[in-house]
Amino acid sequence: MINYKLARPLSNICLALLTASGLCSSIAHAQSGKPTTEEDVREHIAILASDDFAGRNPGTIGETKTLNYLAEQWAASGMVSGTNDPKNPWFQPVPLSQRTTAAATMRFVRSGRDIDVDRNGILLSGRETNSNVSGEVVFVGYGVDAVENEAADVEGKIALMLFGSPEGAEDFPSRQERVEALAGAGASAVLTIAPSQFPWGAIRNQVSRGSYGRDTSGDAPMISGLVNADFVAALFKGSGSTLAKETEKSNEEGYIAFAMGVAADLTAVMQIRKFNSYNVIGKFPGKKPGSGAVLFLGHWDHFGTCRPVEAEDRICNGALDNASGMAVLTEVAEELGAMGPFDRDIYFMGTTAEERGLLGAYHFADNPPFPLKDIVIALNIDTIAIAERGAPVAIIGRGETDLDATIDSVSESIGRKVETSLDSNAFIQRQDGWALAAKGVPAFMVGGSFADLELLQSYLSGDYHGPGDELKEGFVLGGAAEDTDLHIALAEYFANEATYPGK
Repeated sequence: MINYKLARPLSNICLALLTASGLCSSIAHAQSGKPTTEEDVREHIAILASDDFAGRNPGTIGETKTLNYLAEQWAASGMVSGTNDPKNPWFQPVPLSQRTTAAATMRFVRSGRDIDVDRNGILLSGRETNSNVSGEVVFVGYGVDAVENEAADVEGKIALMLFGSPEGAEDFPSRQERVEALAGAGASAVLTIAPSQFPWGAIRNQVSRGSYGRDTSGDAPMISGLVNADFVAALFKGSGSTLAKETEKSNEEGYIAFAMGVAADLTAVMQIRKFNSYNVIGKFPGKKPGSGAVLFLGHWDHFGTCRPVEAEDRICNGALDNASGMAVLTEVAEELGAMGPFDRDIYFMGTTAEERGLLGAYHFADNPPFPLKDIVIALNIDTIAIAERGAPVAIIGRGETDLDATIDSVSESIGRKVETSLDSNAFIQRQDGWALAAKGVPAFMVGGSFADLELLQSYLSGDYHGPGDELKEGFVLGGAAEDTDLHIALAEYFANEATYPGK
């Protein structure tokens, strides 16, 4: 276990570790009220996405350096620890399990005959060192009813479940919650169908390096897995239906259970490692205790060393995803520290293991250091260095609360145009704010990177989650600089009772 407790108070600013490594930099600067520059953001990305930080993988020296760097920079802006836990100042422990599949076998049978499936289209992970299940495969739609959230009838069966949520469903359980519900109802295995827009090759490469989960006592099936659309099509062939038809029924009728006429035998041999990773949390104390809180968050983690020894470039540096977000958070913190104090507390959090399923954010939501009901707004910053200057502001989470018009008004007050479509909500469950929104917190991602989905998709189908996501010439930071100033304006508005009285 890596111990991130610091040897001296953070008020000393330059930690011994950072000073010795030359990382106690001159980045922290007195704010002048001038607009954020591209260079302001670039300096932080250059450090966080450097090879020296080794891709910021949880449970590695890259995590240690990342957490200490962020804590140093945030303390320099005037923050204090935000964990509200004297035993764990600044760093909230997040128990994780890393599970690497050493070997997997599978057999799918219909009417006594083996089904010809592409074994590259399925990824299996076991709960125990040697996990084996056999049973009937049933398609369960979204796994629970959209209204009553009742678990499917899956006792002793292998559940095949859709990834997202029913059309128009509100406050729908997360995928992990639905997997746990199915396991609690007796499912021996749960296979989730990956959406077609997910880059399957990148997913396979990621999972081959080990899947991560929260080390909790929650229900878990003996085997969990992901399957792609081609694999599912082979299972449906000869069933009398199709995935499209059954998905449509799920959207119209809620919970369904469709017997596919397929039996399966699945085995996963696992290597399991348990360890603590950490969320880093800081706070600007407000002038009016009890008036609520504003929360800024973004994930600090990426994939670390992600290519084999023979590869020319082995490190996934995650410059855009999400060193850019942490750079913007840090610039916002520096400005707010110079402007404050404000009426409300303002919390900043860097989450761990977002890339592994929003794990740090879910842990925070389940173990908040202050009541979640106190949060008047949560603003997640992720993958923000895509748009050029002048991009309109889009909201991931638009239509989910009554704050859209307020956010639009603040954006327009600083000269930003607004994109009012709901298109960006396609990513609502793929970012840390979802873990909070599922608990009733008004949580958003706001900025120019989500206004042009074609531009965003170009990144997702290119350097995303690969060694190519590094700081290089031509890296677009104009929009990130403007979005930094937007988040400063949003903080100033929501952190003061005079401008935002509260709920």
